[in-house]
Amino acid sequence: MGVFKLLFGWPLAPVELLIKLGELIERQVDTQLHDPASIRRQLEEVDEARAEGRISEEEASRATEEILQRMMA
Repeated sequence: MGVFKLLFGWPLAPVELLIKLGELIERQVDTQLHDPASIRRQLEEVDEARAEGRISEEEASRATEEILQRMMA
């Protein structure tokens, strides 16, 4: 069985590696979206931008709502 896998499986190796890479990227994105430290950092950035006047109160509220919605999803 190992010989057959070696002979016929090697052409599929790039596809398998691509699938593993996609799964790795998916896990990384999921971690960043749901990581409490990342969410806190994003909320602090929105608050800082609002305090500096780079965004309006309405934009800050909308951005905060989007961040919290992603966290809950």
